Amino acid sequence: MAHIDLGLDEARHPGIQGLLRFRPETAGPLNALAETLLRAPHPTLTPGERELIAAYVSGLNDCGFCRASHSATAAAQLPAGMSLVEQVRADVAAAPVGEKLRALLRIAAAVQRGGREVTGELVDAARAAGATDLELHDTVLIAAAFCMYNRYVDGLAAFTPEDPRAYEMGARHLVAHGYAAG
Repeated sequence: MAHIDLGLDEARHPGIQGLLRFRPETAGPLNALAETLLRAPHPTLTPGERELIAAYVSGLNDCGFCRASHSATAAAQLPAGMSLVEQVRADVAAAPVGEKLRALLRIAAAVQRGGREVTGELVDAARAAGATDLELHDTVLIAAAFCMYNRYVDGLAAFTPEDPRAYEMGARHLVAHGYAAG
């Protein structure tokens, strides 16, 4: 049960979904930001890779709803599926991803710890692995945004389903319709 009365069945609208329904004035901009960061056309980062960054940061923040939701959504869009997502979340250094994505995930982890944790050395390593300024920018913004989304969900104690099928269904909806569809 959330810390506030959302006026709805939280089991039917778990996690951030219930919070967004509670305050539609903020739902629009929050959904638009997620849509832009995770699904909008991007010259180099796939929606699956961007969802993986969101899932990774959410895992580092120990936000159960966002970790499960974005893990399922990343898995639905990555050829290696949930196996890859779990490997990245368990040990990014050993996960079977390219060096550029690994470097971007390290930057995302630094943002999760604190913005000033992103060092010139991390940026140089990402550039040496082929990261562009746009990829660096978007990785930092995704990581920062998901720190906010994670704190929003956990700060209001939003309902978090335990059944992984709930997240798989949500992922199918997000892949088909996006964040703006609510």
